[in-house]
Amino acid sequence: MIWYALLVAAVAAERVAELVVARRNERWSLSRGAVVAGQGHYPAMVALHTALLAGCLIEAGLADRPFVPALGWPMLAVVGAAQGLRWWCIRTLGPRWNTRVIVIPGMPLVSGGPYRWLGHPNYVAVVAEGLALPLVHTAWVTAVAFTALNAALLAVRVRCENAALTGAAGPPAPAGAPGSAAGLDATT
Repeated sequence: MIWYALLVAAVAAERVAELVVARRNERWSLSRGAVVAGQGHYPAMVALHTALLAGCLIEAGLADRPFVPALGWPMLAVVGAAQGLRWWCIRTLGPRWNTRVIVIPGMPLVSGGPYRWLGHPNYVAVVAEGLALPLVHTAWVTAVAFTALNAALLAVRVRCENAALTGAAGPPAPAGAPGSAAGLDATT
């Protein structure tokens, strides 16, 4: 169980790193006239993601959930892949990535990286991690609860982001062009 606690702590540290990047990017965006939208759901998103981490440890410990190698190892691989996808999104969006819905009016939408194939690839990472991280140590109640609550929250979040992008974004930029990121599709 100690190694699992270290894994959850590593994911928590990754979340702190995201917040550091998001704060820096928020200052950058606001200095360029960015508009912040959808602040009402943000506290619920923070609470849900915090509860995921706590739930993993509490359920695995109190319910004495075992590590089942046939489930745990593949789920650990999914957690790793989710982190890779998340940071690919952050790198692709550059200074316009944020955990909040922040859009700089007139800037083009993303056309490169994982956004070439998906509108909100970071949320694929969130869904995968929210299911896989608890299942690394068979914390299935946490996995089911997070997945259900996150689905409801993502329905609100994606609508909010899409509305913000529709109202503020300019035409798509060619892949690799400066400023070719939308600045949305965040986690926390």
